[in-house]
Amino acid sequence: MKKTLSKFFLIFFALFQFETIADEKNYHKELITDWSRIFPDQNRNAAGPKFFKYIIDKKITYKDFKEFNKLYCAVSGSLIDPDSEPNFLYANESKTKEKICGNYYKCCIPCSCDIMKYSEVEKMKHKFLDGLKEFYVFTIKNPCNKKDFPSRVNKDYFCNGKKINNDQVYNLNGRIVIGLLHKGRKCKKDDIDFVKNHQVTGRFCELRNNTPLENLEAGMGDIFIKLAR
Repeated sequence: MKKTLSKFFLIFFALFQFETIADEKNYHKELITDWSRIFPDQNRNAAGPKFFKYIIDKKITYKDFKEFNKLYCAVSGSLIDPDSEPNFLYANESKTKEKICGNYYKCCIPCSCDIMKYSEVEKMKHKFLDGLKEFYVFTIKNPCNKKDFPSRVNKDYFCNGKKINNDQVYNLNGRIVIGLLHKGRKCKKDDIDFVKNHQVTGRFCELRNNTPLENLEAGMGDIFIKLAR
């Protein structure tokens, strides 16, 4: 009897793990399948906002929303490996300028530096299949008046003339949402110290963020920065 029960639990656990892994892979597969619908011209440069708009418009649960938002880089617009680990970082809240901490899933290290310096976060509410939820999102100001709008970015994705293109990206209080700050919350002193002393978000980002724009090569180079600054 004990052997039978043990065997049953082993099979159940194996099936549960398989289904969980399958679910995680399906989020990634769905983004790949719909790639050409999200980016009709195949240009994803700095187009994290296109991913966010695509996801927020879906009829899904809050859990699904969070899982989808782990799979693209808000700065570069590139897909991220499902097994990637996030950086713990902070960004300023756009109204209060308070530091808000949380996890950011990125395609490469420089993107963490760029999002900390050139984006601001705002709290957002949205109704999912399982109810109304509140969370923090990364935002950038309207870039549509820029004379130096980066040529390698599809401006039509972001702009309708000088206004934000609400059909293509998510407009939150006149700012463009570029991605989700996972587990966002107000920073404590220990959080800030951790970020500043971390080898990536501290040391590396200090070096990158003090490098002249024309000398940036790693990550998105100057593309996202020109868009967001």
